[in-house]
Amino acid sequence: MRISFERSGGFAGMMMTVSIDTTKLAPNEATQLKSLVEKADFFDLPEAIAASAQPDRFQYHLTVAEPKRKHTVTVSESSMPCNLKPLVDWLMEAARHPR
Repeated sequence: MRISFERSGGFAGMMMTVSIDTTKLAPNEATQLKSLVEKADFFDLPEAIAASAQPDRFQYHLTVAEPKRKHTVTVSESSMPCNLKPLVDWLMEAARHPR
């Protein structure tokens, strides 16, 4: 599984990105990440989850690719579904501290 993650916007407008290939992670991290994708029902989420425009809010762009499927979701900070938040939090931590 490959995941691309990008956070943009916010007060300073700083972008944060990370790309992860689960085959290059420790087995326990790969299992955890795959579980977060499943718990988020990622492949069933709509491509765009947006709220009304709000200044200084973050925007997230995630793409998950598996051998037989690929899905991209763009979501605003204020409209993020609860089931997606743990995955976004994990990816934010990975972007801050690359593995």
